Amino acid sequence: MSMQASNKRSESTTDPAAQLDVLGDECARMILVATSDGPKTAKELTKRTDSSSATVYRRINNLLESGLLSECVRFDDDGSHTTAYEATIETLQVQIQSDGIDVSMSTADD
Repeated sequence: MSMQASNKRSESTTDPAAQLDVLGDECARMILVATSDGPKTAKELTKRTDSSSATVYRRINNLLESGLLSECVRFDDDGSHTTAYEATIETLQVQIQSDGIDVSMSTADD
């Protein structure tokens, strides 16, 4: 089965506190790891995380809102297509300074 991703979109709130809160959840981290090597469907992520589908969808929404995950359309060999999710980041850097915490992200394209 070959997979191609297109139509990436992401709604990002670049609030460092929100990003750190999302990353504090083990299921969310597992989703990021699973989607770092290509798009995965919610069903695939549910199996991979051994969580309920409701939990996975909540974490997907949190990751989408924080800009750590994007939504795309995945096309399979048989011509079918489905919504899939892919990590938007490769590196996340946290800097703690006297004026607060700064979170910066980089993608493979950077």
